[in-house]
Amino acid sequence: MKSSTIPITVVGAGNGGKSMAADLAARGFRVTLYNRTAANIEAIKLRGGIELIDEEGRRRFGPLACVTSSMEEALAEASLVMVVIPASGHRDVAQLAAPHLRDDQIVVLNPGRTGGALEFYGTLMQMACPARPIVCEAETFLFAARSTGPAEAHIFRTKFSVPVAAMPTRRTEEALSLIRQAYPQFIPAPSVLHTSLNNMGAIFHPALTLLNAGWIESTRGSFEFYMDGVTPSTARVLEVLDRERVTVAAALGIRAQTAQEWLRRAYNAQGRTLYDAMHANSGYAGIKAPPILDHRYIFEEIPCSLIPITELGHQYGVDTPTMQTMIHLANIIHGKDYWREGRTLDRLGVRGMSVQELHQYVATGERS
Repeated sequence: MKSSTIPITVVGAGNGGKSMAADLAARGFRVTLYNRTAANIEAIKLRGGIELIDEEGRRRFGPLACVTSSMEEALAEASLVMVVIPASGHRDVAQLAAPHLRDDQIVVLNPGRTGGALEFYGTLMQMACPARPIVCEAETFLFAARSTGPAEAHIFRTKFSVPVAAMPTRRTEEALSLIRQAYPQFIPAPSVLHTSLNNMGAIFHPALTLLNAGWIESTRGSFEFYMDGVTPSTARVLEVLDRERVTVAAALGIRAQTAQEWLRRAYNAQGRTLYDAMHANSGYAGIKAPPILDHRYIFEEIPCSLIPITELGHQYGVDTPTMQTMIHLANIIHGKDYWREGRTLDRLGVRGMSVQELHQYVATGERS
């Protein structure tokens, strides 16, 4: 099968979804774009595709085979389903997709954040989904990208490699044999526990947003998020958050990469400190801060990244005071209780599991 013949559905028409759909379509794939709100994709439907500016500054047009707000229509022909939405919507997508999925389909959460594949897989089981598609999660999103108009997107940088794992793990290679025809940058990860605990969005996004809250509100995000927003002091907070994440992973028997190691692998950005490495990453240049605080860097990352990492830490004996501080600040600013809304271990279906039982579950998809 030639890669261009693979029918691919992209779920989500935000920054990432539009960028990925445009990139795939411009390279000759048959692409369907789904978005739950029809009004948000009306301009794309009228245009017949998405205008893309790539990382070299070239303008390309990605013609789309179908643009729809019907999940049934979106999944009808797809072999590969790339879910590119905030992780807070993964459960909703699983519920909508459950009646229409097939055994021969591969679903990839781009990215899963922490526990994405566990939540999606478990939701399909709860919905008595008649099919058994392969559910995968990527460790991070392949692109640094932004939506620049109703039918336009800009890819600033493409990562060199992105680990991906299936739930259950035994199906990872099967999934990658198809996924890599579209994106050879995807490489196998040992399990979804590794992709979940190497979640760098948990480290970079919520803390930088919360620590720059005053600047974001006063300028509506008119500054470079990863350059101006990363100062020596804010970078030190990120380093402490990162140590807590790596320690939680170690309690599960996982050697997680540090943020500096990830920057070197994903972007070839290096430095003596995390501050130096982030400022050495040309892929971050030009990316503006969120214009408002009601942004996925908080409403996605707090409940779908920091909450599950903190809960895993609690279950396996690791304290995470800095993460808990970020969660507390987010609760105050948003006036919410993310502890109730987030991906708790109950919601992921792993409360009370021993480390051995947890690893067995992600390996086989079966609870002991």
